[in-house]
Amino acid sequence: MNNFPMTNTPEKLESLREEIRQHNYRYHVLDAPIISDGEYDRLLNELKAIEAEHPEWITPDSPTQRAGAPPADKFDKVRHPASILSLANAFGADDAFAWFERIRKLDERVADAQFTVEPKIDGLTVVLHYRDGVFVQGATRGDGVIGEDITANLRTIKAIPLRIPVAEKREMSKEKVESRQTSLFGEDAPSLVSHNSVPNYLVVRGEVFITHKDFQALNERLSDAGEKTYLNPRNTAAGALRQLDSSITAQRPLTLLVYQIVTAEGGEVPTSQWERLNYLRELGFPVTKDARRFDNIDEIVTYCENWESQRDQLPYEADGIVIKLDDLELSDSLGIVGKDPRGATAYKFPSLEVTTTINDIQVEVGRTGVLTPKAILEPVEINGVIVRHATLHNFDFIAEKDIRIGDRVLVKRAGEVIPYIIASITETRTGQERPYTPPSSCPACEQPVEHVEGEVAWYCVNAACPAQRIRNIEHYVSRTAMDIVGMGGKIVEQLVSEGLLSDVADLYTLEKDDLLALEGFKDKKADNLLSAIAASKEQSLARLLTGLGIRGVGETMAADLTNHFADLDALAAATQNDLENIEGIGPNIAAAIVDWFLLPFNQQLLSKLRDAGVNPSSQLSVNSNQGAGVLDGLTFVITGTLPSMSRDEAKAFIQSHGGKVTGSVSSKTDYLLAGEKAGSKLTKAESLGIKIVSEEELKEMVA
Repeated sequence: MNNFPMTNTPEKLESLREEIRQHNYRYHVLDAPIISDGEYDRLLNELKAIEAEHPEWITPDSPTQRAGAPPADKFDKVRHPASILSLANAFGADDAFAWFERIRKLDERVADAQFTVEPKIDGLTVVLHYRDGVFVQGATRGDGVIGEDITANLRTIKAIPLRIPVAEKREMSKEKVESRQTSLFGEDAPSLVSHNSVPNYLVVRGEVFITHKDFQALNERLSDAGEKTYLNPRNTAAGALRQLDSSITAQRPLTLLVYQIVTAEGGEVPTSQWERLNYLRELGFPVTKDARRFDNIDEIVTYCENWESQRDQLPYEADGIVIKLDDLELSDSLGIVGKDPRGATAYKFPSLEVTTTINDIQVEVGRTGVLTPKAILEPVEINGVIVRHATLHNFDFIAEKDIRIGDRVLVKRAGEVIPYIIASITETRTGQERPYTPPSSCPACEQPVEHVEGEVAWYCVNAACPAQRIRNIEHYVSRTAMDIVGMGGKIVEQLVSEGLLSDVADLYTLEKDDLLALEGFKDKKADNLLSAIAASKEQSLARLLTGLGIRGVGETMAADLTNHFADLDALAAATQNDLENIEGIGPNIAAAIVDWFLLPFNQQLLSKLRDAGVNPSSQLSVNSNQGAGVLDGLTFVITGTLPSMSRDEAKAFIQSHGGKVTGSVSSKTDYLLAGEKAGSKLTKAESLGIKIVSEEELKEMVA
């Protein structure tokens, strides 16, 4: 991939920067990378090394300048070059038709005009300034006239190009640039915008946000580390953008979509919104893939109504569809009403937020002993679903928001997310509301609760707590852990209530007569469940670690630990320092692992599991630590029936050598591990040119 000369020169440096920019563009804008994360890191490290050797060569648009600047004392004010306008709202089809009729009467050309529609992203508006193609300033929307300078924070967002266009701007012929682009990036190389058509000064408007997937992953990481989780993607993105320390911003999974040219000086800028979106895309900006162009208002309204029921399919929060006259000159000629341009409107989706009353606050006990407060609500409908309770996140949240029993509260439900309280409506208080006091003892076992300094969570540390016992066993038998088929939550509750299970090791002492005595069990069901329990003894060390429910050790962390420890005994002997030396493990998780193995109850549990024949080893002990890590940075997908391994065993094998396993084939997949009766995944992999390997070839790669 990298054929640069060995001698470090300014030319090599710029070539390396350009290649990294292209890979950033493919990854963050096109979502179609052509190198692994490991290869990208090597390129970036090479660039850092050259710049460290020659700091005088560093430029503001270098890919290394995203890490964050020193903390700022405050944000400076920025006057926008043009007003950053808001939009009037259309609540349903009637409002949309009425808007169309109003502007049609103002200008008869509207009747035959085309319209561009785009998702209305629920994020934070930002304004980006480029001079001579280099990103020089970024600001918040503010009041539409004056915003705040958040340039340092915006530099950390990899979706924002630090230079435009993506194609090289050095003194090279168009043919030479195109040739080099194609040689590096194939036919998917971004279209080239003529250097002459790029404005000397360009200001664009976009929306910064966090995707649903990234937000969930962020909260899972924070929760595993015992840190405070976030309420919703929008507030998280807003807080990250207004950090005075941009190194904190860099730790948040922010991304961006650009949709408007605010002003441009010089160059050739299209006058159609549809063409401008394509123009912005060609410059290297991330642009929505969900924009559409229509010829009449009837088609638009149908499209918007369809999206109302499909809004959860978008990867980010969206509260409507923006409708714009495609002819921007015609749109501008219609003028402005207040702060709203006449030539565009926002078709708003039904609100996912409602108000209701908190009748009570109860506490649930999780499998790791975490106490979570839950609001019992006066039943209310949100987007067709009756909501009776909502999460209150943690006790600090209740105190910070001053939420009381009897309060009127604002509740939100988005997609499949559990409904949550946003805030109390204090103006409606009557004086009858009651402040909430967190419990000093566990509601399930009445033992004292504990609070770890530096964490927001409160814990019940009683290993015999009945609430934890049921949830621990449910977690142990779950699909992502020991995968005991047929052992559902109701059966676990039955077995615990009958005194047959006190911990997960008791699963392996169950007999057929025990099951037949339970309601709903007959011979076949009992035999199938006992067979599934017996089969779980052959599960991998990573699955067992996941199932044990050690705080902070989920599926990914468990797989990482098996790359460093051959068995449970080796992990139990690890010190906190040993664990903290492993990438991705901080002091909280390291302490939680050490503490778990020191508890007498857990030591007894491990002894019972060993006696039952549950004591797997990692691939480290099989291979004497040879080959570990050789698949680092490579992504695999598994399909078909393999000769000697189940899919779970193959997944554990790949992960134990540093590889990553995903469920679907995409341009990010490096290898497809295929066995007999491989189906559509094989076809897709072949169409994408992804290398197909057999089980034997996989083992040869490791050897």
